[in-house]
Order: sequence, then C-alpha cells, then structure tokens
Amino acid sequence: MGLLKLLRSLKADQTNDLRVLLLGLDNAGKTTILKALASEDITHINPTQGFNVKSVRCCNWNLTVWDIGGQKTIRQFWRNYYENTSVLIYVIDSSDVERIEEASLELNNLLEDEKLHNVPVLIYANKQDLALAAHPSEISDMMDLTKIRHRAWQIQACSASRGEGLTDGIDWVIKQTQTKKK
Repeated sequence: MGLLKLLRSLKADQTNDLRVLLLGLDNAGKTTILKALASEDITHINPTQGFNVKSVRCCNWNLTVWDIGGQKTIRQFWRNYYENTSVLIYVIDSSDVERIEEASLELNNLLEDEKLHNVPVLIYANKQDLALAAHPSEISDMMDLTKIRHRAWQIQACSASRGEGLTDGIDWVIKQTQTKKK
C-alpha cells in the first residue's frame, strides 16, 4: 500500500511540460538567454552551429527549450523543429538596428507557417544594457508587430548578460499557456 500511495503522490506533483522553440538571427543572444534561464555560466558562449536543447524548470513548469542556430545557412532547417511547439521565443539584438528588417522578415516567415499556427510568440528585445539598444517600442514599430493577429504576442526588454527581463518573459509564456489550457 505504501508504494501505491507514493506513486499517486508523484503523479499528483507532475509538472506541466512546454516545448519552447528559441529562434532569432545569429548573435542575437539566444544561447545566452537559454544558459541564463538554466542558471549556467554565460562567460564563454560560442555561436550555435546546430542546436542546443535544455530542460529548464520554472514555476512548476518544465520547459524543454530548443535553441537553434541563427546563421543564414541554418535558418532553412528551422522548420524541422516546429512540430509540437507550445511557445515561440524570438530574440532580437536591440543594438543591431541594421538587421531589424532581416529579423522582421524571418519572424514573418515563421508566423506564416501552418505548424506554428496560433503558437504564442514572446519577442525578447535583448541587449538592452548596451548604449545603442533600440527601445522595445521602437523595435515594435520597425517590425510592424501590431500587425500580428490571431495569436498572442509580447515584446519584452531584456539583457541576457545581466539576467534582466528574462523571468518577466517566461512569466508571460506560462500565463499564455495557462490561458490556452482553460
């Protein structure tokens, strides 16, 4: 009887699982965000040549985060990871305004894909700690984010290197998922 009770209590304590796709152009800070969320050392980060996957526990939720490289040659393979995505996190380098148009084009391509239909989108406006960083409202205007319809979206200021704004974004992700489940 003791084992049965233990198994029932374990089942009752199960976390909710989310499959998170972390995308953005190269050098946007995706891997730094992933490592910061996982409370790992962020001093030496190399460009992602393929993908990283980590399980991050947050607020009784288990987030399986797929961080896919953002180099132009890798982006064509992003679609291989769309299946069963709960939330898309798209990372923008706020200090690289010259590439905002390219980042916007890639985001629009993602949003048009049927496999990501209705998937909520969190846009991290990363590198806000840098002097030349554009404010999230400026990025929203440049990328015309208000045209996003038929899905929940949020732009969140953050600095992955300082760990600022990351948990606010994840809180929004969890809130969207809980709303969707109801």
